[in-house]
Amino acid sequence: MSSREHWEAVYRDRDPESLTWYQEETTLSLSLIAASNVESDAAVVDVGGGSSRLVDHLLERGYANVTVLDVSPTALGYARNRLADRDAGVTFVEADVLEYRFDSRIGFWHDRAVFHFLTATADQTRYMERLNMSIAADGHVVIATFGVDGPERCSGLPVQRYSPETLKQALGTSFEPVSFHDEAHITPTGATQAFLYGHFRRVDGPPS
Repeated sequence: MSSREHWEAVYRDRDPESLTWYQEETTLSLSLIAASNVESDAAVVDVGGGSSRLVDHLLERGYANVTVLDVSPTALGYARNRLADRDAGVTFVEADVLEYRFDSRIGFWHDRAVFHFLTATADQTRYMERLNMSIAADGHVVIATFGVDGPERCSGLPVQRYSPETLKQALGTSFEPVSFHDEAHITPTGATQAFLYGHFRRVDGPPS
């Protein structure tokens, strides 16, 4: 089963508010975006954003160039329908981040959904290649993964868990750590999942 087929099945079979990663308020993500001081017209991308409410909150705060990228058209459809006529300034992209090429440099890259599902070295390398070619000089990156005490599987798939050190190693020397934050995420069923948020800033220029 392809990645698209897997996530389509997940979103077709369940209400998005019942999924384990659902957040009504994306508080930590928003605070890290605000801390970066990225301009409101900078390109912000939510990788694997699907039906996440982060885009709603970004629009409320005046960000005017937001891209939500996800492999599942059903997930993106939830966000489109929820935003209705409030989606000016939002681009919805149905694509695999490992294959997609952005048209412009990204000022802020946010991922709370994809990276920890990449357990194969080749996929992790491909992700970092896409990240490196996409982020603007001095651009910011937030990657939220399952922490070392987080679950070993999610939605029927194995995941890669990270510590601050291993996440720093994964991003490489092109990115400087700004901060790391632990989050005890409470799922809709009341379970607690350990997340690690890593905030990084680009310290060299993107490839030409």
